[in-house]
Amino acid sequence: PKKSYIKQLCSPAGVNVLRDSPHDHTHHHALMFAVGVDGVDFWSESANCGTQQPRALDDLSVTTVDGVCRACFTEQLDWLAPDSTKLLAEERTIEVCQPAEKSLSLVTWESCLRPGPGKDSVTLAGSHYFGLGMRLVESMDTVGKHFNAAGKLGPIVRGDERLTKAKWSAYTAPAGGKPVTVAMFDDPHNPRHPARFFTMVEHFAYLSATLNLSEEPLTVKADEPLRLRYAVAVWDGEVGPPTVEEAYQQWIKR
Repeated sequence: PKKSYIKQLCSPAGVNVLRDSPHDHTHHHALMFAVGVDGVDFWSESANCGTQQPRALDDLSVTTVDGVCRACFTEQLDWLAPDSTKLLAEERTIEVCQPAEKSLSLVTWESCLRPGPGKDSVTLAGSHYFGLGMRLVESMDTVGKHFNAAGKLGPIVRGDERLTKAKWSAYTAPAGGKPVTVAMFDDPHNPRHPARFFTMVEHFAYLSATLNLSEEPLTVKADEPLRLRYAVAVWDGEVGPPTVEEAYQQWIKR
């Protein structure tokens, strides 16, 4: 793989919802973050695409406070062009936690992006689905339902692919023989909040939080790093908007 990613994410009952490198899109790596940088595609994985090169793994910790177990680490990554030019430096912090009542599993994903050495700025752009993307297990393809904080799906971009402006977006479908619900949260402090969530279900189930880079490329300056914070929540069973909204509100207060 040309990127660092989360390969598995399980519900409280232990049902994994992520699919890694399926035959139809081998570059879809479960839960991953990728965009285009100065014309270099970091989403796909052909010879002319970029590579996210891990450099260091720091601050590993596991703690339990008030019954809440948290595991956390920080990874340093270099985003390299095909000629090995360092376009971006990323500091990525991943935290996995489960509340004491074990009602959901929650992953918080934080990325701080800076231009590479000698660069005053870089421009992020790319396809309408570029961002923090989640490919779901095969049993969740074609049969599920997307819903979001806005209460309705946004305009169609292509086929059944939509971009919806919302603070969170969720999807419910069967996995492991039982219904599960997954949701992606956009932090209010992220640029261009609320996110444009990319959704599709017709050919396969996909959900990603985007910065609308296909319509509005984003410049990242050396003295103004880009800070992003997202979360992915997983519940056993089919939960509705009130449950997702409650979890979102608790998350943004942390």
